Amino acid sequence: MALPRRAMEQMGFATCCLMCDAKDIAGTERCRNCINNHAKSRERLNQGPPKTKADRLAREFITMLAQPSKYIDDSEHGESMIYYASLIDKHNGISPAKTAEEIERRFKELRLKKNKSIIRDVANQNKWNDNPPDFFEREELLQLITEDIIKEDTKWDDLLSEVGKLLEEEDN
Repeated sequence: MALPRRAMEQMGFATCCLMCDAKDIAGTERCRNCINNHAKSRERLNQGPPKTKADRLAREFITMLAQPSKYIDDSEHGESMIYYASLIDKHNGISPAKTAEEIERRFKELRLKKNKSIIRDVANQNKWNDNPPDFFEREELLQLITEDIIKEDTKWDDLLSEVGKLLEEEDN
């Protein structure tokens, strides 16, 4: 088994390196050929929309290989994806949970883990993102919002009184 080369990891083919029977020596001819062939294949597959069912299937396999843990429930390839995911986990130093406590702890960690999104992080830059406004801030905001409504109401009242005066003048 060879450790995944950076280029292969970036293309989503770390599992190929982990299943390779070559010696773990970076820069060998076999590694260079493998990286070049995978890069060409990936580039060829990503040129334009898929033309055949085989193109779609190949793209699906590449997607599955890039993140096998997301496809462990696949009816056809789930077992292979579990195996590939375990290879990657072993490489990353993650051992499978063996006890109920470990499983619960991992689920808790996953629940607490924040999904990172650059777009969401940039869009949600307000001071109340994590802590809602307190009572005084809410009152201040409410006052700012309703101030215009109160002004509009007085304008409406003024208009009604003017209409009333005009109607009284017509009656006289």
